[in-house]
Amino acid sequence: MMMFVDVVAQTQLSDVFTNPVGNGADPWVVKYDGYYYVCKASGGGIRVAKSSSLIKIGKMEPVWQPAKNRWNSTAIWAPELHRIGKKWYIYYAAGSSGSPYINQRSGVLESVTDDPQGAYVEKAVLKTGNDPNDALKTIWAIDVTVTTINGQLYAVWSGWEKNNVTDKTPQHLYMAKMSNPWTIDGERVKISSPNQPWETGGTLDINEGPQFLEKNGNVFLVYSTRESWLPSYCLGLLRMKNTGVSPLKPANWIKTGPVFTGTAKVFGVGHASFTTSPDGTEDWIFYHAKKSNKPGWERDMRLQQFTWDKHGNPVFGVPIPPSVPIKKPSGEKIAGDEQ
Repeated sequence: MMMFVDVVAQTQLSDVFTNPVGNGADPWVVKYDGYYYVCKASGGGIRVAKSSSLIKIGKMEPVWQPAKNRWNSTAIWAPELHRIGKKWYIYYAAGSSGSPYINQRSGVLESVTDDPQGAYVEKAVLKTGNDPNDALKTIWAIDVTVTTINGQLYAVWSGWEKNNVTDKTPQHLYMAKMSNPWTIDGERVKISSPNQPWETGGTLDINEGPQFLEKNGNVFLVYSTRESWLPSYCLGLLRMKNTGVSPLKPANWIKTGPVFTGTAKVFGVGHASFTTSPDGTEDWIFYHAKKSNKPGWERDMRLQQFTWDKHGNPVFGVPIPPSVPIKKPSGEKIAGDEQ
């Protein structure tokens, strides 16, 4: 009888996992050709992991290290890995030495081969605004993401209205067309500002970490708001009225929120990316949360399944506390006790 109980317990254990699944912030995952690739800023550069498992992140392999004394030598933030055409591109923010937080700009790396874990070369600094007095002739920008809508490639990012001498500057979401994966073509358009009660009220008004989410012909931007170093950090949602309208017109985006917030046991949820289970039948959110309710940037990475309501909007639910068992993603072959 004892042996039977042990076998049952082991079987039940293999069907679940617990958060967190990794250490760090700004989690990015992309599913391609049966594998999950996680891109992360680490060791002063950028690394990419490969795994057939969603809940078990693979070994982080270094793919790019910045040179010294350049615009992108320090403060590398929130890299994202995208496959566009036959190449892989990594979008990231970085700063120069001295005061990196007020010097954050966004760049693009391009893969040398078809291997997302292979070498990358610097392709460009993105022109996220026009400032003739800036050394790079552009404006402060972080958290660049890209997608294609109706055959047109677009970039969205978090930026300042103009360059400033303090990082205590409000951040907005901007969008622009791209003529290729490394070139913003045309003027930026501000599509969202922190102007709702749930986006304001703290020491700094922020919209950042935008991520595209698409389902059944609907296009969403899920973004982070409030202060990233506080428990109040949460997610807001922009939904395009329909795909037949221009995404460059702010009136064509409908804002709702907050759509994912912390609890008494989970603090400061934000900066999410999205993927599906190994068999493609479930939708999952990959996000970070603070390790404590104290101010600061000590965070870890977490996963949980989400659903959709009858109007086609994502329903993220309530963040599940650490160590609480979560049913493994459908088709997941890694046992819960092998994490």
